Amino acid sequence: MRRTPPRDPRSEGPPQGNPHQGRPARRGGGHAPRNADGGTWLYGLHPVTAALANPARRLRRLLLTEDAEAAVAAQLPQPWRMAAERVERARFAGMFPEDAVHQGAALLVEPLPELDLDTVLDQTEGPVLVLDQVTDPRNVGAILRSAAAFGAAALVMQDRHAPPETGSLARAASGALELVPVVRVVNLARALDELKEAHCWVVGLAADAPVTLAQVQRGLSGRRCALVLGAEGEGMRRLTREHCDELARLPIASRMESLNVSAAAAVALYELVREA
Repeated sequence: MRRTPPRDPRSEGPPQGNPHQGRPARRGGGHAPRNADGGTWLYGLHPVTAALANPARRLRRLLLTEDAEAAVAAQLPQPWRMAAERVERARFAGMFPEDAVHQGAALLVEPLPELDLDTVLDQTEGPVLVLDQVTDPRNVGAILRSAAAFGAAALVMQDRHAPPETGSLARAASGALELVPVVRVVNLARALDELKEAHCWVVGLAADAPVTLAQVQRGLSGRRCALVLGAEGEGMRRLTREHCDELARLPIASRMESLNVSAAAAVALYELVREA
């Protein structure tokens, strides 16, 4: 596990009021354009506003239409950490995929600082989400949004089998990328062992599990839970399953084989915190 100077997850806060020029991208792609020096364009009112409000996020350039500037200012009063460049809406046409909902707002940023799992666990409360080879950025973004809504402490992902920070991921997260600490690890099994050492009960979500998540939750007795979700179709890998303390399932109707992983994460998080 990489040890780098962490940012303080608690230093981040939601935008006030609402909790919630690189080269053009090719049309139809899933990502915002990325500069050669590593900067990434975030787009959409919620992601841009949340990034502006996050002191840990390093900003490079802010493009807003007149309407978008007014909308951002309504959620985050000026002055902002970076002055906006006023642009016409047509400016965004060549920057993002045709289906990207940019709402006239784009912000060029640097990636968030890397985090250390031990530090995050020490500084936060609530369940921890662990993703095993969930690679769709929109699914990861939706999971982050649920994590923020239900008070998850952090999201843990493996470096090699998880999407990087992109505009599409941030858009799906609707600002939650700035609120929920994301820890990227080299070895997921080792990270699960580290969670156990931190007194977390590691629960893998599996359709063939003998008990429901509600049954597991009743037996936690206040103990912190780390919830592991695998990729759609394949589920958790064998080694990941073996490193869980227990497997649990969500009871769903027999006419449906499974839930989308982001939907499963939302239901599971609600189950874990609803009686807390």
